[in-house]
Amino acid sequence: MTTPSSETLLDVRGLSCPLPVLKAHRLLRDMSPGAKLRVLATDRASVADFQSFCRETGHALIAFGEEGPVLSFVIRRKTPPETASSSSSL
Repeated sequence: MTTPSSETLLDVRGLSCPLPVLKAHRLLRDMSPGAKLRVLATDRASVADFQSFCRETGHALIAFGEEGPVLSFVIRRKTPPETASSSSSL
């Protein structure tokens, strides 16, 4: 599902840890570098879980919001590191 602002939306409301992060991780693997994923969750543990997940994987947690019981996270998929050229000229 895609939101109007070109974000992929993942609704994991009602799911408990670790399912929100696992489902987000699965989606992010197939997304293009730099693409955004908005996750809607209700599990309070998701706040710490997504912070740790992004820190450990290199994805960027670019926004966090709370509206009533619903937590919203926007994650930007990491870009692959620049690879050094395998051939060298002497």
